[in-house]
Amino acid sequence: MITVVIPTIGRPTLRATLAALDPGLDVIVVDDRPGDVPDDLVDSLPSLKVIRSGGRGPAAARNAGWRAARTPWVAFLDDDVVPAPGWTPALRADLDGLPEHVAGSQGRLEVPLPPGRRPTDAERGTAGLADARWITADMAYRRSALEGVGGFDERFPRAYREDVDLALRLLRSGFTLARGSRTSVHPVRDDGFWASVRAQRGNADDALMRRVHGPGWRTAVGASRGRLARHLLITACGAGAAVALATGRRKAGTALAAGWAALTAEFAWARIAPGPRTREEMLRMAVTSLVIPPAACAYRLLGEIRRRR
Repeated sequence: MITVVIPTIGRPTLRATLAALDPGLDVIVVDDRPGDVPDDLVDSLPSLKVIRSGGRGPAAARNAGWRAARTPWVAFLDDDVVPAPGWTPALRADLDGLPEHVAGSQGRLEVPLPPGRRPTDAERGTAGLADARWITADMAYRRSALEGVGGFDERFPRAYREDVDLALRLLRSGFTLARGSRTSVHPVRDDGFWASVRAQRGNADDALMRRVHGPGWRTAVGASRGRLARHLLITACGAGAAVALATGRRKAGTALAAGWAALTAEFAWARIAPGPRTREEMLRMAVTSLVIPPAACAYRLLGEIRRRR
């Protein structure tokens, strides 16, 4: 009835994901590492199959996985989530008897936060996944529905927006999507000092979402509007101040610099205030808050240029 598809780039967390699955499940692990890579993925399940997708991104990896499956349902898991005890029978119960017009069932995601202190900016970002719609961290789809819409759009190169794009295309095709009762755990992790800056690459994918689904796509998937408009204002003030001061217009340059400083301070404090306010966290927020606005604008501009081409 069900094949579990797990795209991976070789994270060590894959072992915990596989260990939580029942031995009777058909499982396809899609190795999405580019180039010639060692055959070192774990073989802990009797029915585990490993295929390779060549490093083309999670959308392409998931497409390779579901197309290799032969069951009526395909359940997608990320390689950094851990299905809770009883996940397999709960998955079967979620899917059993669903009407034909229901194309997919989303699992419930729990994000355990560290006890005894307020979460960091990165931890709050991961915790937001618990309320996100149609994310493929734990999402099952009818194989026939995937065939009907062509699967995931491989123009999305990273694990961002490719899941909600698929959901919107299914909904537009007349299908509905359901919430299941099964639960998976998504641990928080520290991806490094500059993780929040690297995340701004998703602004390029937002340009594709707008191009494909129109300006109302955020409302349709329950996503917030984000801070791109404020980032644009901060970047414009900073660039304007630099130009004005370089051309001798000191009064205008000083005013624009003051505006840039005030807006940047507000952005940094909005990230610092709800967090633990440790020295390390405050330093990270201060530095990355300087870089994020221009990075977000640059990636969005790049995305708009690519989509118009």
